[in-house]
Amino acid sequence: MSEYKSGFVTIIGRPNVGKSTFVNRVIGHKIAIMSDKAQTTRNKIQGVMTTDDAQIVFLDTPGIHKPKHKLGDYMMKVAKNTLSEIDAVMFMVNVNEEIGRGDEYIMEMLKTVKTPVFLVLNKIDLIHPDALMPKIEAYQKYMSFTEIIPISALEGLNIEHFLSVLKSYLPEGPQYYPDGQISDHPEQFVVSELIREKILETTSEEIPHSIGVNVERMIQESEDRVHIEATIYVERDSQKGIVIGKGGKKLKLIGQRARMDIEHLLGSKVYLELWVKVQKDWRNKSKFIKQMGYVEDE
Repeated sequence: MSEYKSGFVTIIGRPNVGKSTFVNRVIGHKIAIMSDKAQTTRNKIQGVMTTDDAQIVFLDTPGIHKPKHKLGDYMMKVAKNTLSEIDAVMFMVNVNEEIGRGDEYIMEMLKTVKTPVFLVLNKIDLIHPDALMPKIEAYQKYMSFTEIIPISALEGLNIEHFLSVLKSYLPEGPQYYPDGQISDHPEQFVVSELIREKILETTSEEIPHSIGVNVERMIQESEDRVHIEATIYVERDSQKGIVIGKGGKKLKLIGQRARMDIEHLLGSKVYLELWVKVQKDWRNKSKFIKQMGYVEDE
């Protein structure tokens, strides 16, 4: 009988390459925010995948970018800190894009990493198969990788093969988390991320990344009903009006869409109350950033 494998794997890459989509795909539940807008992951999301022969803990990090505020500084520290004390690194790229300065910056960092580094070329469903090899050769000019594997996280293409290869590089070890646990984050954090995702989806380009969500209360009212109260923070009065919408229609739509995902996550009916408040320039206020749950590891 083969030994049980376990390990921690960091996923790193530029914004919007599909890191969160991959985590949600392999975990089987939505725990990481997915959006077509860059830099939506703000915290280190731990997704736990448990099988009969292995347990892999994926760290979905914020996309590497040039920080423009204190929250951005925090996001970059989170991403870089996950490169230490892990068992493997997934460097994920969008195969449909050219190599950018962000990719070059990441690869310079990865050259010092002593653990296996996998180049994961995501979104292969967007290119012709003949275009794949030139993309691989272009990345190989920068550094050597332990393995190079093309996938489509959205379509599920080649995911099982990648996981099989990844397991082969992980050490023998214990099952760190019990069966059924999919994340180390409290449910309140995941709920706040699901609400924030729906705000990004429904407000299009009208609202930038000045949105913050804090779950104030989460109470199990009965065996099959959870009451959640959450506050949406924006930085300007004009943004508050956009999120609420005419006659409160936009906020109602956000609540309806978020409630569906939250009920799927919790396996229970949800009564969701949302408020919108203005907290001017909150992304540059360290105390408020910590209050929102963005706290660095000790």
